[in-house]
Amino acid sequence: MSQEFDIQSQIAQTILLLRKKLGVRDKTLTASVRRARRRLPRKVYKQALVLAQAEKMAVHPKLRLLLDTPKLEQASEDVQSHLNAINLADRRWGWFLSFLGSLALGLLVLTAVSIFILRSRGLI
Repeated sequence: MSQEFDIQSQIAQTILLLRKKLGVRDKTLTASVRRARRRLPRKVYKQALVLAQAEKMAVHPKLRLLLDTPKLEQASEDVQSHLNAINLADRRWGWFLSFLGSLALGLLVLTAVSIFILRSRGLI
């Protein structure tokens, strides 16, 4: 009985980490993993899917006995270690720098097009 409870608590902890680190606001692990798919590496995503399938089985008393506990614990450990390694401040800083780079590129293209138009009309 303690193993099943441990698996359910690991699933709940994984859902909380997905909310905290990736901003996914779903109630079940299956829905959370689907929303976070592109933000997770392939290996971590597959491990999260293993946990999501176990989430469905862990609710049913007879199906709970069929769960592969070592495999689920390894999957939980892999997913949680990846999510714990995410640095939110670094992600925000990266997003901000990407935004500034896009803005600078847009201004550069706008300046180049403006100079081209003014030169072609003979105003420069």
